[in-house]
Amino acid sequence: MRLLVTGGAGFIGSHIVDAALARGWSVRVLDSLDPGLHPGPPALDPRVELLTGDLTDPDTADRALEGIDTVCHQAAKVGLGISFADAPDYIRNNDYATAVLLAAMERQGIPRLVLASSMVVYGEGAYTDSETGVAVRPGPRAEADLRTGIYDPRNPVSGAILHPAMVTEDAPLDPRNVYAASKVSQEHLAAAWARSTGGAAIALRYHNVYGPRMPRDTPYAGVASLFRSALARGKAPRVFEDGAQRRSFIHVRDVATANIVAAETLSAGGAAAFRAYNVGASEVHTIGDVATALSIFSAGPAPIVTGEYRLGDVRHITASSERIKAELGWEPTIGFESGMREFATAPLRGEPG
Repeated sequence: MRLLVTGGAGFIGSHIVDAALARGWSVRVLDSLDPGLHPGPPALDPRVELLTGDLTDPDTADRALEGIDTVCHQAAKVGLGISFADAPDYIRNNDYATAVLLAAMERQGIPRLVLASSMVVYGEGAYTDSETGVAVRPGPRAEADLRTGIYDPRNPVSGAILHPAMVTEDAPLDPRNVYAASKVSQEHLAAAWARSTGGAAIALRYHNVYGPRMPRDTPYAGVASLFRSALARGKAPRVFEDGAQRRSFIHVRDVATANIVAAETLSAGGAAAFRAYNVGASEVHTIGDVATALSIFSAGPAPIVTGEYRLGDVRHITASSERIKAELGWEPTIGFESGMREFATAPLRGEPG
């Protein structure tokens, strides 16, 4: 297989590159190597062809696609960001860049795309009513509840506290920040491209990815990186709300394997025009669990549960990955304890070591 990995010098992309090389594939990386994200030259395998450039430039996209048969599109601006002022940058880097890539793929007749999507497309996760057991879609949490330490969402009709459940790919999409909106748009663009060109696209909705090479703490980093970075400075991780927010923390090497399996499925002609899959862990853990595990495995200070909150945050979102297990044969292989033990001492991107 001749694979292009956009964003292949980044956190998840670099692990996909490693996994593809292990399969004996030919790999090209297109990465902007933004100095804000890459403080030094990327440590890529010498077998990788590296093209540095901006995917929003059609000529760059065309050069990157020459001789390629499958694209793994990881390049994106991620995280919640600082404020809505980031919106134009998210749209440029995520949606416009994806449109440029897909247009170039049509020009060059490249029919296969694996797209990095995210759990954020769902907004809040799945819930059931505590009294009736019926599935309920909550609205945004009320600030009056958050101020008094009531963090779980309520049934918008009865006011009863809702119980978290596993979210499936059939759940409604409900993006609640700019990054989430951009990921929904990327999925829609990929689906439209597939219908228009006869190609096939698989969107992988990553849940909370962690592991070696994760970016250090920035406004765009994930919570595991924030905790890990605090401990590296000798500081206690600061946990918002009560720390009981449920997530599916999935190791980056398992995510890389999901991308490889998706690319192989596309190559074999075994995919629908567009199909989305959750990529999450088999185990459910809380944000407090992550902070505690990293503190223990790094012999650092215990977490501080602050009770602070952000209105844009969701309470619980945990993946059901049954669809990808059943249809593509993928399963996570790295458990929570072993993964966190490794991550607690693994260097982050942007720090020494």
